[in-house]
Amino acid sequence: MQTNTSIYTAEVADQLPVRERVGLVLNDSNAATLTKKAVAAEEAGVRQIWSTQSPLTGDTLTAFAAVAIQTKSIRLGSSIIPTYPRHPLTMAGQALALDDLAPGRLRLGIGSSHRPIIEGVYGIPMVKPLDHLREYINIVRAALWEGQVDHQGTYFTVKAKLERTAKIPILTSALGENAFRLAGEISDGALPWLCPTPYLLKTSLPILQASARAHGRPVPPLVAHVLVAVNEDRPAVIEATRKQISYYGHLPFYAHMFAESGFPVGEGGVMSDDLISSLVISGTDSAIADRFKELLASGLNELLILPIAVQQADSELQHLMRLIGQL
Repeated sequence: MQTNTSIYTAEVADQLPVRERVGLVLNDSNAATLTKKAVAAEEAGVRQIWSTQSPLTGDTLTAFAAVAIQTKSIRLGSSIIPTYPRHPLTMAGQALALDDLAPGRLRLGIGSSHRPIIEGVYGIPMVKPLDHLREYINIVRAALWEGQVDHQGTYFTVKAKLERTAKIPILTSALGENAFRLAGEISDGALPWLCPTPYLLKTSLPILQASARAHGRPVPPLVAHVLVAVNEDRPAVIEATRKQISYYGHLPFYAHMFAESGFPVGEGGVMSDDLISSLVISGTDSAIADRFKELLASGLNELLILPIAVQQADSELQHLMRLIGQL
């Protein structure tokens, strides 16, 4: 699937084989280790990897450059790179460099991130994040797709002409209704994180579709975030998942989304067992594979798989790679 040589839409995604529609999250603070994992994933048959960007770890797009050199065809997706700490021309320049190394393989997922991170860690004021994101994406798209930017807005004034273009897909983070509305208007894909499936199908997807059609655009794919543990001990899976994702219950954007999904967080941001159970898939290989196919048949266009380590993180990750590669 060459994502920057033709328009990649929800309709196109739905026609692809299951394995092409299931990507794997690989996060590692060490770029060399991340590269080894990506090479192993490609060898196992995984067709897409995703990686996040934290303010306390190495740079994801830089690590992707190393991955690009060491791999042949696996697609590289950022989910997500925060916008506030990085000028849009800088973002576009990094994306161009990656496209030079791995033509057609990068999917640039960007988003506003969260106030405790942007203001609390970076010390950058976070004002009207969706308006900021709209302006940011318009600049990045003009730079990458048209090679020329002449923008005067509320947050940026940019005038530049680039040496070359690359139609790299630009995906956006989405949790709330307005974020999915914006994704339908301007993005090449919506990247929700930790959203229960019923919320995505009943609330998010219809908004994404309606917004795209209202703006005369093809519907972009919804890449649903799914947690997976290759383990049949369900209580142990729930406990391991709680440890891995408990931080998100303290973030206001997530707390609001969880409440909208019917799973309000408790005092101190505590996430209920019901909420965690709704987010994580576990069981035998066949049960997990069947659930992937059910989710894709339900209306979700792609899956973004976050591994949940229960006992042995490395061996369980390798197991999950093989499972995805055999879909």
